[in-house]
Amino acid sequence: MFAVLRTGGKQYRVAPGDKIVVEKLDGNAGDSISLTDILLAGEGSDLKSLEGLVVGAEIIAQAKADKVTVFKKRRRHNYRRKAGHRQQHTILRIVSIGDAKAEKKAPAKKAAAPEAPVAAAPATEKPAKVAKAEAPATKAEKPATKAAKPAAASTKDAAPAKAAAKKTPKAK
Repeated sequence: MFAVLRTGGKQYRVAPGDKIVVEKLDGNAGDSISLTDILLAGEGSDLKSLEGLVVGAEIIAQAKADKVTVFKKRRRHNYRRKAGHRQQHTILRIVSIGDAKAEKKAPAKKAAAPEAPVAAAPATEKPAKVAKAEAPATKAEKPATKAAKPAAASTKDAAPAKAAAKKTPKAK
């Protein structure tokens, strides 16, 4: 059986056991993912219905492509810019092409994994409160340092500020 799927703005014709290189997808090596954007599926010359069809894949590795050099130049203007870029890729092994019912077991395992960080969330809140308590102490130190700097300044700067403060209440 084969399928034509779309991911990362490109289309790939795949069959079980194929290895393909696609644009970066979330996940680590060894994770299972399901690709649901199927454009065409069939076996031999027979086409199959796309309803509920899912392509199961396993992430082999996260990799980078070869470096591409970008060089811009404008003649007689002393303008040269050189930059490079390495595109992020994910290498996939196609495991199965089938119904979504068969693939629901793999996402259930992923759903169990986020429950552990939820339990760890209250533990992260306590250090956050401690960090908030430390932050005002740091802010309190900073104004004291700033207050010391104007005192060290010349008296010429301090005198007009005091005089302006006294004149404002008299004007009212």
